[in-house]
Parts: sequence; C-alpha cells; structure tokens
Amino acid sequence: MTARIIDGKALADDLFARVATEVKRLEATYGLKPGLAVVLVGNNPASEIYVRSKSTRTLAAGMRSSMHALAAEISEAELLDVVRALNADRSVHGILVQLPLPPQIDPHKVIGTIDPAKDVDGFHPVNAGNLAIGLPALVPCTPLGCIRLARTVHASLAGLDALVIGRSNIVGKPLAQLLLGENATVTVAHSRTRDLPGLSRRHDLVFAATGHPEMVKRDWIRPGATVIDVGINRVAAGGGKSRIVGDVAFAEVKEAAGALTPVPGGVGPMTIACLMANTLKAACAIAGLPAPDV
Repeated sequence: MTARIIDGKALADDLFARVATEVKRLEATYGLKPGLAVVLVGNNPASEIYVRSKSTRTLAAGMRSSMHALAAEISEAELLDVVRALNADRSVHGILVQLPLPPQIDPHKVIGTIDPAKDVDGFHPVNAGNLAIGLPALVPCTPLGCIRLARTVHASLAGLDALVIGRSNIVGKPLAQLLLGENATVTVAHSRTRDLPGLSRRHDLVFAATGHPEMVKRDWIRPGATVIDVGINRVAAGGGKSRIVGDVAFAEVKEAAGALTPVPGGVGPMTIACLMANTLKAACAIAGLPAPDV
C-alpha cells in the first residue's frame, strides 16, 4: 500500500481564492476591507519569515496588512499598550501577536488583552472556552486546517477513532475539541502516554503534533489510516545544510497509511489560508454581516 499524498498547498490555494473573492465582494458591496495587524517582537529569523509570508498573503487576498515590529527589549506594559491601540483601531479586524515572546513578557497576559472579536489566532480564553462548549468562536488556524485536510479524505469524521498526539493549547487541545464537534471518538496522547505505538495502531485518524522530528514510525500506523503531520522541524542534512521534516517518518509511513500530509506542503499552507479565512470571518462579525461561506 502507498498512501495518497494530501496536497495541502493546492487545497490552501483553493480556500485562499474563495477568501479573496469574498473580500472583493465585501468591499464592493459594503465598503468593508478586512484588516490584519501582526505584531512581531524581537528578531527571531523563523518568525520574521513566517510574518512576511502572512503579510504577503494578506495583501494578495485584497485585505489591509500592517506589521508592527517591536524591539526585543520592549516592556510588557508597552506591548500591552500596542495591543490595546489595535483593539481600538476600527480598520483592524484581526490581531496576531507572533509567538514566542521574550522572557520578560507573559504571553497569556498578551493573549488575554487582545479583543476576542479580533483574536484571529483563536487563543483568547473566551474563544477557547466557546470552542470547548460548542459556541461560535474564532478557532486556532492549524487545528482548523487539520480538520479541512482530513475532510478531503473522509466525507464525514463521525464515528471515526481519532488520535491527537500532543496536548498544546495551540494545536492539541483545540484540535481535540474540533474532532469532538465532528462526532469523532477522540483520544489525546502525550509524553506520559504508555505504549504510544500500540495506541496509535488502533486509530483511523492520527494527528501528529509532537514537536519531535520523524517520531511517528510505520509500525505506529494501522494500514489504511489517515495521518495528518502537524510538525515542522529543521534537521541536519550533512555538508552544513539542513532540511525540513515533520513529526512523521514520511518515507516509511506512506507505505502503511491510506492518506498522508507531506512536510512541507501539507498543514503549513492550510494554516495561513485559515488565518485569512478567520480574518474575513472576524471582519464580517464586527461589521454585523453574515458569516462568509468559505
């Protein structure tokens, strides 16, 4: 068996095109131009690349994009003032503070200061709580992208046994809530889970968000299972070079899985496309307009 490779880039491009069409319609009909503000603290090279990508896609979708680059030495109070100013800015519908933050800043305090209506990362306690109890919420982009990718393989996730490996607030926990909302039967595993390979082999869907390069091996996967690889890790490739790999050992797992996302080209592009969709959704909600059908 060789897995069907799920083309996250193509699926993300399709979602992005639908978002851009809806943005154009909103501006023509209501004079509404969604705006996304990204706050970057310090000069983390990986974060800078990711932020530039987000800004480029935002502009390409026809939205407003603003980037606020702040010194690594900024105080927590100063950063919170920036966030409050963006909360009050009526041209801004989505606020994203790039993580990680310098050690002098409490990320929970920053996230909690963002207006929940503009929290397009879906990390605010209000959005996390609404997701947990089944109320409308802005949902974290990576888990949302994972669900969209899984739906391209399964017409319905209802009744399927789903394993989420990882329990972070950014991916694991919200992904589990989304899967419950899809009526899947969900297990969350982590570093203290006993016999993780054996547990994994009992599931129809496996979502790997471990943060460990190529941790999930072929013998972890039930033949025909769908595997969504959330990881992105840079590893040595010899000769002073490096390469990007996921949390799944792609070359061997593809011989057992029924469907598998690649890294890169899987969850990553869908995450950014879902950020665009969340910004559009937030703009419509703030303006009192119906939720966009994207």
